[in-house]
Amino acid sequence: MKSLIIYGSQYGTAKAYAAKLSEITGIPCVSYKNIKDIRDYEQIIYLGGLYAGGVKGLKSTFRRLKRCNVKTIVVTVGLADVKKQENTDHIKASVAKQIEKDILENSLIFHLRGGIDYSKLNFKHKMMMKMLMHSLKSKPAESLTQEDKTLIETYNKKVDFVDYDSLKQIAEVIQ
Repeated sequence: MKSLIIYGSQYGTAKAYAAKLSEITGIPCVSYKNIKDIRDYEQIIYLGGLYAGGVKGLKSTFRRLKRCNVKTIVVTVGLADVKKQENTDHIKASVAKQIEKDILENSLIFHLRGGIDYSKLNFKHKMMMKMLMHSLKSKPAESLTQEDKTLIETYNKKVDFVDYDSLKQIAEVIQ
């Protein structure tokens, strides 16, 4: 089966996961920015970083699949704890806004944890995180979720939740 790993990454975590998955599977990987035509592929594995409720490059990449009968796997990479159902439900809702319903229904979706290095964020992302922090700090302490508390504790620090072993489940589905 002719396959391709495509990634959308702003700060490098999704790209690192894509490169590792490529190494494990032998499937080439490329940035969504460098994709010209994906009609010749039978399987697309898309890894994208989560930013402001969307998956980097997903919409523009999957727009090209409208007329293609391609097996698709979507892998999101973000800070949220993917072992919590409420987080994955929220991520799936974001993915659903970016790709056609028929493609979504026929796609396998996985979620991986990434990382963040506040010193490398661009101005827009720094401001978004600052506003989020302000919002969280104004909440009563008893209403904060564990996710909220983790964000507050790690604000302005470098955090790395990358776990390459989590790629095994995806590699098994691909093979």
